[in-house]
Amino acid sequence: MSWRNITLLLAGVVLTGLGGLWFLQGADVVHIRPILCAADCKPVTGGSAAWMIAGLIALLVGLAGIATGARHLHRAPK
Repeated sequence: MSWRNITLLLAGVVLTGLGGLWFLQGADVVHIRPILCAADCKPVTGGSAAWMIAGLIALLVGLAGIATGARHLHRAPK
């Protein structure tokens, strides 16, 4: 087992989860109240095409990381 492959796999899982969340928030499907605020704290309402695109890109990169990490982890010499 290579630490690089395990790290790539775990980073892919995290990025896929975040990308899915960002995509759903941008599509106005998921609503999460703000957790930390520095000033006037208001929840963002309505969808956002920018967050949908960012979420989709993060999701695809995360899936590629999972596929690459899993493939190399499976082929790693024992």
